Amino acid sequence: MIPVLLVALALAAMAHGEATERWPSFLPPAGTFPDAIAAGVARAWGRPTLTRQVDGERAHAPFDLYAALIDAPEVTAAGARHLGLARYDVGRLGPAWYRADDGAGAQGEYHVLVRDRTRRVMFSRGRHVGRLLGTITGVALIDLHLEPQDGYVAQRLTAWVVIDNRIVAMLARLLIPIFGQVADRKLQEGFRVAGRVAEWAVSRPSEFCPWLDAEPLPTETRRPALAAAGCR
Repeated sequence: MIPVLLVALALAAMAHGEATERWPSFLPPAGTFPDAIAAGVARAWGRPTLTRQVDGERAHAPFDLYAALIDAPEVTAAGARHLGLARYDVGRLGPAWYRADDGAGAQGEYHVLVRDRTRRVMFSRGRHVGRLLGTITGVALIDLHLEPQDGYVAQRLTAWVVIDNRIVAMLARLLIPIFGQVADRKLQEGFRVAGRVAEWAVSRPSEFCPWLDAEPLPTETRRPALAAAGCR
């Protein structure tokens, strides 16, 4: 799921505007983050090129399992490749810090700033390379809400995006209907892929558990997902 969030740096918008508060109330104080991250968050929050809110496809899986996969993006990406759903590649760069490549032109890195039971807040830097617009770079502040419901997990994502390329930023604002449709498809794809990996773990644990146990991932990455899936 996470690599697709980087596509939002290059595509898509619903609205443009400035935040009324100088710093997001859902984050700890700016001084608790490294200067570069705090500056990037302030930039995305204070004057985004675009703001986007998307309701993701419901994941038909236990909440704890789905949350564990969200928190282990390397597992989700590997599962997507194994199932032939996507070409995602994710690697851990440090505590709560990841690099991501969606295999379709979007690359970057992201930091998890807030992680609680039903919410993840992330800051990402990324680029998208395409034939039409070339290389587009930007940053995004991403707020993901997860809601456990009867037999599934509902999810909603809000992204405040800054596109560095001035001409592309102008086009995105002018062509909101077109860019918005493309963004919806890309973001929905991320939710769909994560949900399919979770549903695989639920419906076919006899396949999922041996696969994950043998996957060449760090133990600290595999262990929580194995436990949440009930693997022995």
